Amino acid sequence: MNRPLVLAGAGHAHLVTLRRWIDIGFRPPPGTLLINPTPAAWYSGMMPGLLAGRFNAADCAIELAPLCHACGIELQLGQISMLDADQRILQLADGSQSSFALLSLNTGSIPPLPDSVDDSVRVLPAKPFPALHEAWKTWHQHAETAPTSIAVLGGGPAAFELALSVRASLPFTEVTLICASSLLAAHPPALRDQACRLLEQRGIKLIEQQSVTRVADSQLFNCDQPLLRCEAVIAATGASAPAWLRDSGLEVDGSGFARISPSLLSTSHSGIFASGDCASLPGALRSGVYAVRQGSFLADNIINLLQGQPLRDYQPQPQALALLASADGGALMSYGRWSASGRVLGWWKDRLDIGFMKRHRLG
Repeated sequence: MNRPLVLAGAGHAHLVTLRRWIDIGFRPPPGTLLINPTPAAWYSGMMPGLLAGRFNAADCAIELAPLCHACGIELQLGQISMLDADQRILQLADGSQSSFALLSLNTGSIPPLPDSVDDSVRVLPAKPFPALHEAWKTWHQHAETAPTSIAVLGGGPAAFELALSVRASLPFTEVTLICASSLLAAHPPALRDQACRLLEQRGIKLIEQQSVTRVADSQLFNCDQPLLRCEAVIAATGASAPAWLRDSGLEVDGSGFARISPSLLSTSHSGIFASGDCASLPGALRSGVYAVRQGSFLADNIINLLQGQPLRDYQPQPQALALLASADGGALMSYGRWSASGRVLGWWKDRLDIGFMKRHRLG
């Protein structure tokens, strides 16, 4: 079916876009479609709090059907398997296809996994979140099924938060955080010191400067060097692009993400937008803070393109606030070279997260 506009993925930027269209009364062209693998969009900022037992699943998910209904667009559940940017065709894993005049990609990214993995250890990527959540629910509700040892892979905020959350919810499980470089390397040294102390206080082992390249016989290896024996792995190792995006015909960067201009349009294909983690724009980090801000520009630029009006240019903010949940109601904060920690920051993070959910939830 030929669609005038397809929104692929219900990431943060698309949620902001839909909410803005509802607020200003804009109705996209009849036949506009939103494609997403699940009927709800999970809010990544609250995922560690969910695993720590501070939120329930309903707190952290936004049902898409009410938003789509309010905008007058269709919702289709499915996983993208192919994009032909030249022919303007999207294909889903079930074989169904949609052709489009305009396309907006906000499909996120996936964490890179070790190069070689056998069946001796369960390896769970942190994204997409539903699979990790289902595994955690089983472990949490049936203690006899919980692994005795879990390794969390990654050195960024997500891995740090997940390690603390798993430790809080599975107190009899040994947790190790393994970083390919230094923990929180992009943040101020003072924040890193606070984070290391907190891990030590919670009994979480930290291994830095080690990449897990292979999993075999219940052992994690960096090349041929054994690092750790464990029963499960959670990978929060940053962002990698899906194969369908690399092979789409869009201009991509060296990592396979869609190159975009400040208008959020593809640098190679007119009429195709990309935002959030799946896009590549100098200065725009792959974090929810940047994706949320892109959403208002995307909402206006899709309208402007449909109406033949000039597009707005998004300029990434030079620095962004980072709030890292500590799984006990507190948080660590960094902004530029400044850092702090405490319960008040945790309260502030909760207000921001819950406020985002209230703002974008209908029904």
